Amino acid sequence: MHEHVIGTTPTDAPGPAQAGGGRMTPATGGPPPAHPAGTSAGIPAGSGPEAAPAAAPDRARIVRMDALRGFALLGILLVNITYLASAYHGTGLEDPGFDSALDTGVRYATAILFEAKFFLLFSFLFGYSFTLQLNSAERAAARFTPRFLRRLTALFVLGVCHAVLLFPGDILTTYAVLGLILLAVRRVQPRTAVRIAVALFVLTALGYALLALAQHLSGGGGLDPAATADRARAATEALRGDAGSVIGAHLRQLPDVVFLLVFFQAPAAFAAFLLGLAASRHGVMERLADHEQALRRIQWTGFPVGLAGGAVYAHASLEHPGSSYQLLALGVDVATAPLLAAAYAATVLRLVHPGRARRTAALLAPAGRMTLTNYLGQSLICALLFTGYGAALVGRVPPLPVVGIALALFLCQALASRRWLRRHPYGPVEWLLRAVTNATRPPWRKPDAP
Repeated sequence: MHEHVIGTTPTDAPGPAQAGGGRMTPATGGPPPAHPAGTSAGIPAGSGPEAAPAAAPDRARIVRMDALRGFALLGILLVNITYLASAYHGTGLEDPGFDSALDTGVRYATAILFEAKFFLLFSFLFGYSFTLQLNSAERAAARFTPRFLRRLTALFVLGVCHAVLLFPGDILTTYAVLGLILLAVRRVQPRTAVRIAVALFVLTALGYALLALAQHLSGGGGLDPAATADRARAATEALRGDAGSVIGAHLRQLPDVVFLLVFFQAPAAFAAFLLGLAASRHGVMERLADHEQALRRIQWTGFPVGLAGGAVYAHASLEHPGSSYQLLALGVDVATAPLLAAAYAATVLRLVHPGRARRTAALLAPAGRMTLTNYLGQSLICALLFTGYGAALVGRVPPLPVVGIALALFLCQALASRRWLRRHPYGPVEWLLRAVTNATRPPWRKPDAP
């Protein structure tokens, strides 16, 4: 299952409104602060020349959210690169050229620890920043809806281009559509939002359980290994071809991806939107010290339950693809992945708490401030590595080196992001999205940049 990032999250700037955060994500790019200056795709208030200095609580919240988004960006890369590196991944069969115990172990670790977890973090941040933006626009008596709709339109266009040209597992288009629903229910009360979110997770999980039962009783299901292998081999050859061949392969994959997004990721993403909205209404990020015990309880519950659910999902997906057991395991994952995602978030937030692990925040936050640029950049670099756009290494790199490539790529992006943000208030794609959102040309460089 593809993991996605929303490239930019809606910002709360009274002037420049922003949406997005991912990913997909993821869903899209940068959590805006509830500060009059606002943010652009994760750029904190006060980073632009037009921004007033952010208050200390705002700066702390911005760093926490940027670091959390940067961490999610790494997790999403570790998942998405597995699909870009092998046309077999996600088909139910694994590449026959890489069938060692080490290869299998890496696949299990990826499925248990990363798949279907990190797009939830971006979705949560999307909902959190959406509320901040609404509040800021209301305080400034600014028109929120037109800017937000322009931003969603831009995200949709970016998502379509991304899916066709670079990576079919895009979620920016899904976030653009879900953003319309979020806009419609923006006045929902926090308690109601949480109840709806829980209901979405539960109903989706029950839906998969009922499908598993129906498939089991009918005696259907299963995988045709020969036909699946033929399709994977054909996809591999197409992805190693010229640009037209690569785009054609992406277009053939899109129907399956759309099905996955609509029936698996969209309900979970919108549920996470609502949880983020509710958390923002309660100012969780602003008063993180007051929630230290709650964060610890989330870790103690989320890790064992989430990892157990991930193990069931991994076992079913890798050992019993196409079976009723796999359908049931998808339901288990829908119910437990949010707990593991929450445990990850609690861990990162505790690590970047003032006085702790400043290096962690220094590494993750710059990448998180440029999430949309980095997300699309990841797909571009991986496409140049694995498809006929460049080296055509699809199907030629074992799972463990693929993980190494992902880690090296993220480290380079984190360092490049830090360097870029010394001179520029926004990442390149964030700058473009901000221009479309506000229908004005934002500053390209900081006024004091050398």
